[in-house]
Amino acid sequence: MEAHSCHKKCLVYGLLIAVSWLLSCLIHFQFFQLSLFRYSYISSHHRAGPPVLTAVSLLSSPPAVADDDAIGQRSPTSCEGRNVYMMDLPSRFNLLRDCLEGPPPASEDVSNACVFMSNAGLGPVLTTVAGNDTGGLIPNKGWFNTNHHALEVIFHNRIRRYECLSNDPAAATAVYVPYYAGLELNKYTCDTNASVRDAPSEDFLRWLSSSPQWAALGGRDHFIVASKTTWMFRRPKSDDFGCGNSFLDRPECLNMTVITMESNIWDRRDMAMPYPTYFHPSSAGEVAAWQARARMTRRSWLFAFAGARRPNGTLVLRDGIIEKCVSSRRCSMLDCSQGLVCRSPERLMSLFASSRFCLQPPGDSFMRRSSVDALVAGCIPVFFEEGSTFERQYRWHEPDNNVDASNRYSVFIDVNDLLEGKVDIEDVLRRYSDEEVAAMREAVIKMIPRFVYKDPTVRFEGDMKDGFDIAMEEIIARTTRIRNGEDLGWNV
Repeated sequence: MEAHSCHKKCLVYGLLIAVSWLLSCLIHFQFFQLSLFRYSYISSHHRAGPPVLTAVSLLSSPPAVADDDAIGQRSPTSCEGRNVYMMDLPSRFNLLRDCLEGPPPASEDVSNACVFMSNAGLGPVLTTVAGNDTGGLIPNKGWFNTNHHALEVIFHNRIRRYECLSNDPAAATAVYVPYYAGLELNKYTCDTNASVRDAPSEDFLRWLSSSPQWAALGGRDHFIVASKTTWMFRRPKSDDFGCGNSFLDRPECLNMTVITMESNIWDRRDMAMPYPTYFHPSSAGEVAAWQARARMTRRSWLFAFAGARRPNGTLVLRDGIIEKCVSSRRCSMLDCSQGLVCRSPERLMSLFASSRFCLQPPGDSFMRRSSVDALVAGCIPVFFEEGSTFERQYRWHEPDNNVDASNRYSVFIDVNDLLEGKVDIEDVLRRYSDEEVAAMREAVIKMIPRFVYKDPTVRFEGDMKDGFDIAMEEIIARTTRIRNGEDLGWNV
């Protein structure tokens, strides 16, 4: 009897210990989840999939491989020569930390950095709006009100899912520096004291060049993305009145591979990546469906333009294009001087999707986000300056098929010929036959995957290389050659 009673007591004690252990695990797991996600950015649009990377976590050290499911799919040699180490920056260089302080901004305020950097940099989700004269062109999935300066954040969030992200700098082919040099400049106007504009990036570069990772190759294996044009980082130190800062003139940046939104094709110190558009697919099927839609849209206009004049007639070519478009019955135009009309992704994409050709004169600099938006809409770009062409700016992303007349995707009209009255835009464009236009449009539509960026908050379904994938291949190839002792400069 005593043995039986002892057996029952042991059983009860055993059960109590097991229950206690389970409760302890549950509490620990719950605490871990809360501590991991308590800084998540709260958006008005809740999305399935992994939590959106946030202001506090954006500059923290990631796991060796961001996507756990990818670990089992990789062969032991699949990352050989492709490993990337992402630096862990001090909190003072976290330029999105202010997004966590104070009440969240209204989701409609797309000028607020905390809004347009939400959803991992994609911005607020776009949904089809009834009665906006766009014919329901924008699908209900994969489209966002993305700011044209958001590439730094988008790239950062994409690289956290990069399959060959390593926590060992010695094993890495390249070192990614997640500092937002473009976002830093947003704090200042052209009237801000030049030394004030230069100080933050100089402080950062001093810290970077003193790091152990930098010492290995003097930073030549490092790369960074800066979401501004090259001109905004090339203000001479002696110029106290120009805009921007002298980031690219610093010796540290001359060693690194710097990615900007537009490079100086005559004096390269950086490489350009395409502006982010509004389309961020989560599957290859979404891209194929959009390409089919771009092929089928009715293009009632011969050519189109979206833009505004500048004060005092400082952009003569643009003024001439606007006058031509207004006077032609075959041109459609969005006048960006009229309120917020050009801040509507639906209106812009509807304009480009209803036109055969889209005019892309320079604006404040050679490249325009409009060029990439028009391409995504299946509209044939018309360039007027060499520095505006995809061939010269987006050398990594342009498919190098424009040399073959049967595969050309753009039109070039020399700015001098136009201003001197030697050619007329409408006369040039109407000479293209329907067959030629269809072939050029098809070449444009095939380029769409290379000029969009996948949604970094979800696992992409299907096989497709986007703008990020292409850039990473080129960065790895470039850094590999540098590690092998080649002095590349910016020839490749």
